Amino acid sequence: MTRCRTTLTLVAATWALACAASAQTVVLVRHAEKADGSRDPVLSQAGTARAEALAAVFGQQGPDVVLVSPLLRTGLTAAPTVGVFGARSRAISLEEGVDVHVADLVADLRGQPADSLILVVGHSNTIPLIARALGVEAADMPDCEYDRLIRIDLNAMQPVASVTRYGAASGC
Repeated sequence: MTRCRTTLTLVAATWALACAASAQTVVLVRHAEKADGSRDPVLSQAGTARAEALAAVFGQQGPDVVLVSPLLRTGLTAAPTVGVFGARSRAISLEEGVDVHVADLVADLRGQPADSLILVVGHSNTIPLIARALGVEAADMPDCEYDRLIRIDLNAMQPVASVTRYGAASGC
């Protein structure tokens, strides 16, 4: 059943992202599973598989820009997508705290062209805050959740959001 769920989820996510971006589209995901509980860990084997699954979600049209935090796990989660599509990638500082990070990231998003597809790889405490700052209700993310993908189309009067799952089920 898990394999079936994963396949159906990947198909749904691919379909959702494959639609041509006529509006600025932002895709928000949390970094993939960590190898350990250290301060700045690399990805576990499951995390590496999830990072590969993320690249596959985009089908033929990958992101124009990828925004990450300066921590290894976000960059490693984005790396397969950046590699496949050649997207520009940059880290948004966390030095001044989460609120400034979210504000700086949202300002960067707002400065992108109106037809951009942008991938944001963040953390369990930042992804819901970024979604909310973009005008979308988003539930908090438990520490065990790695498979949520939020797609937000921004050029409408109201942002339009959809939530799907990708890769293996998180187990939450």
